[in-house]
Amino acid sequence: MFESAELGHKIDKETYRTEVPALRAALQDAQYELKENGKIPVVVLVSGQDGAGKGETINVLYEWMDPRYITTLAFSAPTDEERERPFMWRYWRALPPKGRVGIFAGSWYSSPIHDRIEGGLTKADVDARIDQINRFEAMLVNEGALVLKFWFHLTKEGQKRRLKTLEKDPRTAWRVTKWNWDRLKTYDKLQDVVGHVLRLTNTPWAPWIIIEGEDDRYRSLTTGKIMLDAIRQRLANAGKQSTPVARPMQPSLDGRDVLSELKLDRKPIGKDDYETQLAKWQGKLSELVRDPRFKDRSLICAFEGSDAAGKGGSIRRITSALDARDYQIVPVAAPTEEERAQPYLWRFWRHMPRNGRVTIFDRTWYGRVLVERVEGFCAEADWLRAYSEINDFEHELSYAGAIVVKFWLQISKDEQLKRFKEREKIEFKRFKITEEDWRNREKWDAYHQAVCDMVDRTSTGNAPWTLVEANDKNFARLKVLRTICERIEAALSGVVGAEAPDMDTAPKSKDIKAHKKD
Repeated sequence: MFESAELGHKIDKETYRTEVPALRAALQDAQYELKENGKIPVVVLVSGQDGAGKGETINVLYEWMDPRYITTLAFSAPTDEERERPFMWRYWRALPPKGRVGIFAGSWYSSPIHDRIEGGLTKADVDARIDQINRFEAMLVNEGALVLKFWFHLTKEGQKRRLKTLEKDPRTAWRVTKWNWDRLKTYDKLQDVVGHVLRLTNTPWAPWIIIEGEDDRYRSLTTGKIMLDAIRQRLANAGKQSTPVARPMQPSLDGRDVLSELKLDRKPIGKDDYETQLAKWQGKLSELVRDPRFKDRSLICAFEGSDAAGKGGSIRRITSALDARDYQIVPVAAPTEEERAQPYLWRFWRHMPRNGRVTIFDRTWYGRVLVERVEGFCAEADWLRAYSEINDFEHELSYAGAIVVKFWLQISKDEQLKRFKEREKIEFKRFKITEEDWRNREKWDAYHQAVCDMVDRTSTGNAPWTLVEANDKNFARLKVLRTICERIEAALSGVVGAEAPDMDTAPKSKDIKAHKKD
């Protein structure tokens, strides 16, 4: 992959001096057009060998472009806070908003390459990380981003020359350390690892651009022109969706599905029995989150459900068992302007808990395949690809040690109508019922199908859905609490893919965690 970057490319001073003014003006014009368009973030990865000019190139871009609309992020060893989240978390949060340019000096490629060279990752580990990176970059591109990945290359002799040149100049000598010279000894191993990584991540949507780094003028001019052409081309094709996606799933031919088979008309749990079991499971939950083993895990509870199904009541029964200093409730509504300027999942990425903490989402990232799908707030291609993006997201959470527990609370249409009318009558509950709730009710069947598709496509071994029969609020609250306790216990004991618990007061539950009709 590096042959064309080993030819001794050079640009003479006169050519450079002649071409730079026009290039600078064109880059700034493209940058302002990006800002006006307001839909395209530009993600620039600057990587390469030591001494290949990564820092100098970034400085040149700041000189040539308007620095007000550029951000640069430099990443070194992760902090304790970052180690307690998924590997990609610190990069997720650092993405530039739409209309801006974000330059990554060190990126999601740095760690796997370094760890492979040092022996911390096997080839299989690196390949797994590569798959993760490819899916992440595909998501960015599908969200509208332009991803430019630069690798500045030097031959082994070229790297020696560059380091000596930098070392001799008092203005740049500080950049060369013993560590750089020691790294030169691993040049061949680096080339082998980098060649493998670049080959597998050289995708059609985010290809690598390999530039010879020994001549400053050639490197800078080439980088600037490639950025200009790429931004212009992306602006010319703004809004076009080219990624193929699978068609929506079709309803079951016999009319049976995961919601229709729920037993909603069960006998209500008595008050005394409810209070006894509530105290039992709240006490159990309190013990589990104080278990020393939980310090290396986190808990994420995701609540979705029919309007008026009792999500808020279930959440309150959870938090009553927890120390207020150790949990956060994230209510999800329409995205803000800041959130709309980022990839869809960004507003959820930022709320991921540290180890030993609990985060509860009242509505979740599944809004894209529920309300946005049904109401037409996003294109069909966007919600269709969201299933796999959500699965990837939850996989990363689980892999990092999070216990992801997802609930869908279901009530019957008649029970919903009853609760709507009760809310209108009770003064302190009136805020819970809005015109939107009544409009959603008119689309009951569309939401029903969306929920079934969601469960079928995103109920995974590490993050299964628990369907909760919520006509009886007491039963629903107990099932939620017991499910959380059993999932934490299974995780702390190392049980993989453990099913949700059966309720003492209900028939046996199977894989999707839903009680069936007799």
